[in-house]
Amino acid sequence: MKAAPLPVQRPRDARLLVVDAAGRIAHHPRSDLSELLVPGDLIVANDAATVPASLAGRHLASGAAIEVRLAGRRSLAADDVERFIAVVFGAGDWRTPTEDRPLPPSLKVGDALALGPLAATVVRVIAAPRLVELRFAGDADAIRAGIARHGRPVQYAHAAAPLALWDVWTAIAARPVAFEPPSAGFVLEWRLLDQLARRDVGFATLTHAAGLSSTGDAMLDARLPFDESYHVPAATVAAVRAAHERGDRVVALGTTVARALEHAAAQPGGLAAGPGVATNRLGRSTRLHVVDALVSGTHEPGSSHHELLRAFVGGEALDRIDATLETCGYRTHEFGDSVLVEREAQPLSNLKTATLASRLGKVRTTLPA
Repeated sequence: MKAAPLPVQRPRDARLLVVDAAGRIAHHPRSDLSELLVPGDLIVANDAATVPASLAGRHLASGAAIEVRLAGRRSLAADDVERFIAVVFGAGDWRTPTEDRPLPPSLKVGDALALGPLAATVVRVIAAPRLVELRFAGDADAIRAGIARHGRPVQYAHAAAPLALWDVWTAIAARPVAFEPPSAGFVLEWRLLDQLARRDVGFATLTHAAGLSSTGDAMLDARLPFDESYHVPAATVAAVRAAHERGDRVVALGTTVARALEHAAAQPGGLAAGPGVATNRLGRSTRLHVVDALVSGTHEPGSSHHELLRAFVGGEALDRIDATLETCGYRTHEFGDSVLVEREAQPLSNLKTATLASRLGKVRTTLPA
């Protein structure tokens, strides 16, 4: 796979690799997405807008140039912007591959950072030398304004030109809480939403503070995704419950949606409306309770997004998916191509209903053999 270098959210030649519950693979233009969903399906999207979370500045004790990438916050409350988890790099910018970025100066509790109009203090070193918790000085309005004026979108070296903020906002972007774009949502446009409605495919949203996809440090990358705040509206909970009662699919548009729904469903009492902090990691050992299918970008083996696919398909099937993506030249990263993966069908037990068997059969017939 090759990285998509241009910040085009909906390229005309975007492709969609479709994997049904039986493990069959088919190739489609991504514009076919609405035709691959069946009446009764519910697609859930992340409506988080992306914060310009890359802040250039200086470590005052040493005078060294640094880049701070905000990576997490305690909640989505509008005024809860004093403290952030952040990854700190030494001098340089996105043009240098993340894994080649120099380390920051040695960071200690109490160190002061000057980040344009913002002043921040290290209040905790979580994992030396890069991962820290910062506290910004000033009131919430001043902090938000400082980030908006001084920050720029987090970016990686595969992109050919500097990203503008509008490059990383989806069509449904609402509350600015994501640190990287919920890029599976780039597929969304008003025409697609109209097509979904005409096909009687439901649409709902939640808000999830999508975090960093890479830190440049293998030890930190192994801990991804970090804890991420989310909020699930009551209307979305009701729509999910109704879909399950009908025996229809819940389709997560993006890994952040899958993570939020599954974390919420795992809490005492099950899926409920309200805020939460996703501390779960979806993978091989995950038993999915809510999400039946996933629309996602294509991701390299070893990344946290790729490991999440193991919650939907077994290792052999994932190997075939990876080989197909590589052989057929699918484009990866946030502006690349996409996959639609249905959760592998499980053998029906006596407790399973004929409705589920019927639904799985209906979905499979929509995909080419």
